[in-house]
Amino acid sequence: MKKAIGIDIGGTKIAAGIISETGEILNRAEENSDPSDREKMFKKVIDTVERVFTESSLSIDDMEGLGVGIPGKVDREKGIAVFQNNLPWAQFPIKERLQDQFGLKRAVIDNDVYMAAFAEWKAAGANSKETLVYVTISTGISCAIVNQGTFYRGAGFGGELGLIPVLTGAKGTKWERLETAAAGPAIEKLARRNLQEESLSAKDIFEHYKSGAFEYQSIIDEVTNLWAQGLYSISCLLDPHRVVFGGSVIANNPSLLEIIKEKLESFQISEQKHLLRNMTISTIRQDNGVIGAGLRVFEEI
Repeated sequence: MKKAIGIDIGGTKIAAGIISETGEILNRAEENSDPSDREKMFKKVIDTVERVFTESSLSIDDMEGLGVGIPGKVDREKGIAVFQNNLPWAQFPIKERLQDQFGLKRAVIDNDVYMAAFAEWKAAGANSKETLVYVTISTGISCAIVNQGTFYRGAGFGGELGLIPVLTGAKGTKWERLETAAAGPAIEKLARRNLQEESLSAKDIFEHYKSGAFEYQSIIDEVTNLWAQGLYSISCLLDPHRVVFGGSVIANNPSLLEIIKEKLESFQISEQKHLLRNMTISTIRQDNGVIGAGLRVFEEI
């Protein structure tokens, strides 16, 4: 059985694992990121991969190669991390550095959401006749599109769902970008402002909501309405066969899916409502980035 290293790099944490060609995680390790300096951040990536092998009977020589998902814009052909909001890696030659470090000839880099989307597409059956959209709602909001077995990238920045403007406020009179208005940090900001409570985390907000606390209902109602606005853009522009949700905000609160469907349906015309039957939450959750990165070593799209 062939095996590869999958690496999922973020501004908060780095996860790495040994991935089989069937998508199984054989070993996994995680470290906190250190975005204070580009070399310190790279050292954290190396430490995470080395931890995987320390806790495994396998070695680097058993690997077919490595795949790595990175936030922001990447140059896949040159192997460069071009731009990120949360890492100190502008124009960082990540592919070459990792190949030099581990001596592997095969290395694949891509945006982290695209890596996660690949894992979700494979988990959904890898249907090359359909359009699948993977939507992540976490610290940020983004999506990746797999159309008939190939990523749709546009000129290189396709899938930035979080940049779509949505109408916010009680009367829907103010335009904001979806990510600014309804990603994890924005939800915290909204709740702290409305409830005059400075210590609320996103986790606290959803726990209070699920417990039935009345004052949190309007916050979740507003946020899910904003998500539905963004999703309706996807519904109209792509008319996808399937949407899979990931990211900590939605994956940790699966009951929100039915609310999202209800709000999205209010926007849709009848010919678009087929999508409601094919909206699901990831079954591989927070490991999809690691799995997708490893699987891309065996198969490029």
